[in-house]
Parts: sequence; structure tokens; C-alpha cells
Amino acid sequence: MKPVIGITASMDDGSLRIRAEYATAVEDAGGVPFVLPVCAHIEPFTDLVDGLMLTGGGDIPPDYFGQELMVPAGCLKAEKKERIDFELALIHAALKKKRPLLAICFGMQLLSVAHGGTLIQDLRLLRQDVLDHKTGNHGIRIISPPWAGLEGTYKINSYHHQAVDNPGEGLEVFARADDGIIEGIYKRDYTFCVGVQWHPERCAAELLSEGLFRAFIEKAAETRRRRGSGNPK
Repeated sequence: MKPVIGITASMDDGSLRIRAEYATAVEDAGGVPFVLPVCAHIEPFTDLVDGLMLTGGGDIPPDYFGQELMVPAGCLKAEKKERIDFELALIHAALKKKRPLLAICFGMQLLSVAHGGTLIQDLRLLRQDVLDHKTGNHGIRIISPPWAGLEGTYKINSYHHQAVDNPGEGLEVFARADDGIIEGIYKRDYTFCVGVQWHPERCAAELLSEGLFRAFIEKAAETRRRRGSGNPK
């Protein structure tokens, strides 16, 4: 049986939405995508899935990471509170059960916040000499990634104006943009807990993205085999 990957969804006018690329990337890498609605069933979901993918979304209000608003109010397009609270609880439950976790864009920022990290509320307003991270391609350097063989420099598709500042307790940086902004974090001494600021699901056939999804699904498959053998750890 292939590993089941829980995929979070955004909320939009009463609808739950995900871009099809998330599910396609999971399926192409050997997993079974399972979309998770925002609801109260945290523990049952983490029992059902072998891995968790946190997807893109809106902004995280600064009170979630212990700051006052430092930019004009209209600068932030906050994600729904229901989704933020649901996914924060989901992160903690999944980590407690040792589920592999891949967090993308908003998901990476939320992973940082879940570990007590902080965000830059708006790159252009609060930092000097940064690249335009809103419009896509720029360079990154990867050093000691949590999956094998992909050190080096790459061009990636990054679309954000908030960014991780302090990654949080237990999280380390493995990728930075050419301007020094954090583009990749991971949890050391854990089966697989990786956050990336770019969107690998939109270029899943490229070397970097393919390697990331393959490593994630391999760890989820190992988790499923352990669960099948009666060993939950």
C-alpha cells in the first residue's frame, strides 16, 4: 500500500481549495493524496495519514509570533484564523506521532511559528537591498540539505512578501536566497520535517523538486511500513 499524504487546503468564501499540482506531485512521487478539511478532527487525521503536507496560503498576523503590527494594515492579507489554528494544532500532533512533514510557502512560515519562530512582516518595507520575492524566479544556495545529493545553487519560483526571520527552536536553515533571505528550514534529528519557501509542486519534474518529493514520500513509506508492522515509532 502506498503512503497516504494529508494535504492542507486554503479557505475561500466557504470553500476549501488546493491547487491540483500539490496532489499531482504527491501521486507522481508514489504517494496517495488525501485533502484535509479544516475541522476539529486533529488526532484522527494524524492517525490516518503517513505524512503531512502544508500548502501555500495568505499571511500570518503578527500576534501569532509575538509582535505588534509593523507595516500598514492593508499590507497584510491574513489567512483565515480557523485555518491557522487548525494547522498549528495539526503540526504539533503530526510531530508528536513522528509523521514526515513537508511545509511549502505559507506552510513553512507556519512551521516556524509553531516552533516559536518569527517572521519578517514585509520584506520590502522592513529590509533593505532584498530581491523581489513576489514575482518568482531568483537564485538560492542549498547547504547540507536534509535529503541527499542536492547541495548547490538553483533558480526557484518564490512568491511571498513575508519571510522567516528566526526559524524557531529546533529548526535549522539549509537554504538562503541570493539576498540572504531564508528559503529552507528543517528539523534536525527527525525523520523528515522540511519547510521550503518556494513552490516545488509547480516544477515537480525539475531536479531539486523531484528530489525533495521523492525523499518526503520515501520517509512516509517507511512510516507506513512501521505502522503496518505494529511499531508506531
